[in-house]
Amino acid sequence: MAGTIEVLVPGGQANPGPPLGPELGPTPVDVQAVVNEINEQTAAFDGTEVPVTVEYEDDGSFSIDVGVPPTAALIKDELGFETGSGVPQEDFVADMTVEQLKKIAEQKLPDLLAYDAKGAAKEVAGTCTSLGVTIEGENPREFKERIDAGEYDEVFASEAAA
Repeated sequence: MAGTIEVLVPGGQANPGPPLGPELGPTPVDVQAVVNEINEQTAAFDGTEVPVTVEYEDDGSFSIDVGVPPTAALIKDELGFETGSGVPQEDFVADMTVEQLKKIAEQKLPDLLAYDAKGAAKEVAGTCTSLGVTIEGENPREFKERIDAGEYDEVFASEAAA
């Protein structure tokens, strides 16, 4: 009966209720032990939705793999807004600094297709486009062109060299 369960839980705030409880209930694992372990491992994400994979065995043993929250969730958390714009190319809901962009790009780099922080920053900027978030006061598409032109190579240089 060994198996795997994949869920999104609020960082540091998982509980035995849905979505975990109903998934773990029929398994041989101690649900509260799983919840406590998830909360320990996701505490740094404090309320942000985090993908978690729980693998369990017939003897009740389990292992937990914590992923990185979705890019949109990291942006919303960093900038402090709940929902993106309904008309993202016209109505903007927040503005991001280059430092904030770099921070999120570094967090997401292992999960993205990008090879370096510069590429990751461009992927995060793409998510900003769909959320209605400007970067340094300008449209994220224009900002991505400036990244391509090399204007921010110095900001992302340390990771690119690594």
